[in-house]
Amino acid sequence: MISYSLTPIDWLVIAFYLGFTTWLGAKFAGKQSTIREYFLAGRKLPWYAVSCSIIATEISAITFVAVPFVVFNTGGNYTYLQLGLIGTILARVIVGYWLVPAYYKKEIYSPYDYMENQLGSGVRSMTTVLFTIGGMLAQSARVYLTAEVLVVVMHDQLSALGQATGVSPLGWAILLIGVISVVWTLMGGMSTVVWTDVMLFFAFVMGAIVAIGMIAYQLDGGLLQIVRMGWSAKESGSWGKFTFFDFSISPNKAYTLWAAAIASTWGGVGSYGTCQLMAQRMFCCKNERDARFAIIGSSVSIVVTALLMFVGVGLYAFYETHSLSDVGQTLYLQKPDRIFPIFIIEAVIPGFKGFIIAGIFAAAISSFMGILTALSQTVMTAFFPPTTDQKSVFLGRMLVIFWGVVLCAMAYVAEAASAFYPSILDLALAMAGYTTGALLAGFFLAFLPVNVDGKGFLWSAPLSVLTVFATVWHQEWSHTVCLLGALILIAAWCLHHIKVEAKSKEQTLIFLIGIALMFWLNIYGFWIVDGKTQILAFPWYIPLGSLTAFTFGYLLGEQKMPVYSTLLK
Repeated sequence: MISYSLTPIDWLVIAFYLGFTTWLGAKFAGKQSTIREYFLAGRKLPWYAVSCSIIATEISAITFVAVPFVVFNTGGNYTYLQLGLIGTILARVIVGYWLVPAYYKKEIYSPYDYMENQLGSGVRSMTTVLFTIGGMLAQSARVYLTAEVLVVVMHDQLSALGQATGVSPLGWAILLIGVISVVWTLMGGMSTVVWTDVMLFFAFVMGAIVAIGMIAYQLDGGLLQIVRMGWSAKESGSWGKFTFFDFSISPNKAYTLWAAAIASTWGGVGSYGTCQLMAQRMFCCKNERDARFAIIGSSVSIVVTALLMFVGVGLYAFYETHSLSDVGQTLYLQKPDRIFPIFIIEAVIPGFKGFIIAGIFAAAISSFMGILTALSQTVMTAFFPPTTDQKSVFLGRMLVIFWGVVLCAMAYVAEAASAFYPSILDLALAMAGYTTGALLAGFFLAFLPVNVDGKGFLWSAPLSVLTVFATVWHQEWSHTVCLLGALILIAAWCLHHIKVEAKSKEQTLIFLIGIALMFWLNIYGFWIVDGKTQILAFPWYIPLGSLTAFTFGYLLGEQKMPVYSTLLK
């Protein structure tokens, strides 16, 4: 009978890995006596370490566990790779050559500092709120997935613990991930985060390689058998599991060439350039040149993603000739995303099993540490007045603990949201799309010579988030949410109109048109194909959100100076 728990040798491997990584983080922590050292690592980190940190944060447990399932699943193939190979590489180049130079003109801690300098303090507060919401949504989904993995690989222990305490196994798994991540982050701020990310990067790369090796070892034809069976899976496309291109122009399909070239590139600029989780690492580089090398060099992540997709092909080949145990079958039917951790616990030999689990831990903790420092830094600089360095560092650490608790609670709630998406990968990627579009619009209002202040963005940003929400959800409860959101915005507009300054009738009409369009999308923003409801795929959330926020931010803003003056300047 297969035991759904780790052996002592597996625990030894995991303990050695966690211990060595803890030592490495402490070794490179350095002085943390100033807020610059805590949140920018003193701006002295080498570009290659920052690049590895970006990759480790981007990959996360979502990619490590969910991407193999996307390929393994019925009809699954390599089309997801289009988003990375085309879209995100182009996005990195754009960020490296256009956004990085703008950020390095002054010493700043986040993209939101740059927007504040250009558009005013109100925009700084708004972008901080947007990032906070988006970060909580996206990262809670990542923590939830990793906890699901632990529920499988530590099924026996967590079940016994749950029965003894009344806390569910999922709750204990989330707590375990949260405690380790918070402790490592408190050790030394961004310096520890980046250097431990380097270790984590190598850990999950090796974990993927070990997984492929274990699958090949148990198949008669080895690696060639994986390739042959993947190629023959014609229900996945003309090239089987290796089908790469999808030329469909349907906006409800996420993994198409057009979504990759347009939506993924567009969204990638927002994710790498305006999301503090990624951008924060670039600010730790010595200069603009190193920051550019770091972000463009992180394109290597596409190789890691391709490797993990091959794990999915291997799982498909393996389970064509092998059966799940009774417990494995039950766990799989509950949540098909669990197929990779089920394989780890049932088919991988002790020792190697611990090594792969360490890779999954690595991916999860990397992302968790990154979001803890990003949320803490942006909230502190936006809403707390400057104080002494010692007090600022203390406050930063307290915020790390606070956000650790919040994200663990959100991860527990993410289980309910996962039921609405075909995979946890789609869930995590979709969650970030609600707010990233508005953040990207804020940057372009500040960067481009459009000559408007940030007042319009204060209205267009929440309208943008509501518009994306209205496009995604079309149930009765979503109509209520959109109505309440619209009433709040209209009431705030009227109060501003009375207390501060009179808005023009034209601007009021434009604002009401934006709200009316949001309602229209909520009621009619879907279509029916073969009796099934189709909605906009998640890669298009960010383009939709940024177009809404930029257009209405410009129309509702006030001119700062004539266009020709800005161009001459």
